[in-house]
Amino acid sequence: MPYVKTTGAPATDLYYQDLGQGQPVVLIHGWPLSHRMWEQQITALTEAGYRCVAYDRRGFGESGKPAGGYDYDTFASDLNDLMEHLDLRDAVLAGFSMGGGEVARYLGRYGSDRVAKAMLLGAVPPFLLKTDDNPDGVGQEVFDGMLGAVKKDRIGFLDGFFPNFYNADQGLNEAGNDLIPFSKWIAWGASPLGTQQCIVAFGTTDFREDLKTITISTLVIHGDSDRIVPLEVSGQRSHEMIAGSRLEVVQGAPHGFAATHASQLNRLMLDFLRS
Repeated sequence: MPYVKTTGAPATDLYYQDLGQGQPVVLIHGWPLSHRMWEQQITALTEAGYRCVAYDRRGFGESGKPAGGYDYDTFASDLNDLMEHLDLRDAVLAGFSMGGGEVARYLGRYGSDRVAKAMLLGAVPPFLLKTDDNPDGVGQEVFDGMLGAVKKDRIGFLDGFFPNFYNADQGLNEAGNDLIPFSKWIAWGASPLGTQQCIVAFGTTDFREDLKTITISTLVIHGDSDRIVPLEVSGQRSHEMIAGSRLEVVQGAPHGFAATHASQLNRLMLDFLRS
């Protein structure tokens, strides 16, 4: 199985899939999932002539589950290790939800020498937490509540989380009824510690300075019915902060639109890649 050893402390092994030929597209998954969330996108992109590299964040999927390193500086270092290990160039970084934080922090810390374009998909930047200089953000009590619930009963928390992730009460659109149990199965196998500490990471990390450094072509895609990472707090503001970025709002789409609106997302991604 393909792994890369990370240099960020504590060191661990990152699992990745490397499929197809052509310009590389690096797919960075959301919390609390793994590379398996990208099944529809990997199929569409590889069939269209792109190379897909989809990896599992430390603590999730088939990657190692170390006792630390669940912060965005380390996540960006892990991504850089993968980029260097595979010697990826002219790459496109596509980050979903908390994966968008890796895109922002990587570009802020390591630059765009290896990167041609970026995609922020339902992503957490620029800054979710409500503070004096970010009054429209989400209150600390929301993240504290999530963290407390995961510590008390992670499996029970996930049972209540995924219906809102996909807005299941509105129907799963083109996804089947097994989507939620499949998602829970993915998340069950994650590190309990990593699941907890990632809430702190995506809930409190400020990416505003990272976004200011982005000069490459950037696509922002967000669902207008996202209950997990609201458009107004995240995607809309990232678009406004990244000069020349393109914003695509998917009507009626929940947070987990990579599954529920896969065809529309795939078309938008391919159009951006070809432009």
